[in-house]
Amino acid sequence: MGDALAYGGGRVNLAYDNGLPGLDRVIIWFNDPGNWWGSGGLFAHIGEHLAYTLIVVVLAVALALPLGLLIGHTRRGTALVAGVANILRAVPTLGLLILLIVLLSPHIPIQAGAFGIIAPGAGPYFVPALLVLLVLAVPPILTSTYAGIQALDPAIRDAAEGIGMTPLQVAVKVELPCALPLLLSGIRSATLQVIATLTVAAYAPLVGGLGRLIVDGQQNLADPRYGYPAMIAAGLTIAVLAVAIDALLGLAQRLITSPGLTTAGAHRPSPMTSQSLAQNSSHQALSGRPPVKDLP
Repeated sequence: MGDALAYGGGRVNLAYDNGLPGLDRVIIWFNDPGNWWGSGGLFAHIGEHLAYTLIVVVLAVALALPLGLLIGHTRRGTALVAGVANILRAVPTLGLLILLIVLLSPHIPIQAGAFGIIAPGAGPYFVPALLVLLVLAVPPILTSTYAGIQALDPAIRDAAEGIGMTPLQVAVKVELPCALPLLLSGIRSATLQVIATLTVAAYAPLVGGLGRLIVDGQQNLADPRYGYPAMIAAGLTIAVLAVAIDALLGLAQRLITSPGLTTAGAHRPSPMTSQSLAQNSSHQALSGRPPVKDLP
């Protein structure tokens, strides 16, 4: 089995048997400082990858959070949104990217670069890639937002309305904080999907990121610096980056979320707590006096 693997009576050649550099070249690639620095180095591609991820996730939150709040608060359109979200998750990413490049890129006049992460002339191709990644990032944030709000105990919502809160105040000051654990879980999921799928964006011309090493490496697999070793190194870097970002987001989630909130138990308070909240709000509504806090 030194040079090939037996399979079904035939022989399957390994990478080095096909004239490609062996996996040992990946270690050599990582040990070469020239592969880390410069405009085409690993650090530059990591920076582009993280910047693209941040742009996509921020836009996804800006789109999904208000809509999720509206759906969760009104309890309308849940089935429709869930169906659309499932359909969007099934869309083939590469096929959609190529379709949008063909349809949209000729009509996008943006030619200037931006902040050193979008190359000059990349605008017509970056916008379709951005839209494709938003298709992946919006559904988990949207569904987790309205699911977290709908899991809120109705007594808490009634108590907030009983003390005179407007629907907007109930949504922002009561429902959203209680839905925070599920919302942050949705953001974590979306972020990981974007980090992993950004490699596909490199099929768009002039779009960077770690996927650029993979796409460009396919042009000359036998090259020990820009071919097969660079592709494997980029794949390993993406995996490590995803694990590290998920760990950081998990830590941030624990720091941001109130200890009294969990994704399961905090939304349904005990009957005594619900009764106390309702009685407290009714007391204020009838007497006009501030609510009385429960003793611990």
